[in-house]
Amino acid sequence: MIRDADGRFSGSAVRAPAVPAATGPREILRRVWAAMRGVARWYSAINGGQDYQRYVDHFRRTHPGAPVPSVRDYWRERYAEAERNPTNRCC
Repeated sequence: MIRDADGRFSGSAVRAPAVPAATGPREILRRVWAAMRGVARWYSAINGGQDYQRYVDHFRRTHPGAPVPSVRDYWRERYAEAERNPTNRCC
């Protein structure tokens, strides 16, 4: 580190001062939309929004060359399995 003319240290180990976040209407709207997207992703995760895609990835890894079941077939089998083997669940 090096001292400048005022006696302050400078160099790579010294952090730059924090820049205050913009609080204009665009920034507020950007943050609101980001929060809404976060809530939408959370809701989708609760309801199994990415389950089929994860299943397809797993299916392709474990059964290469086999035809991948459709989304409709996946959910039909998933609900049938839940009915055959009930576990603790809310509904």
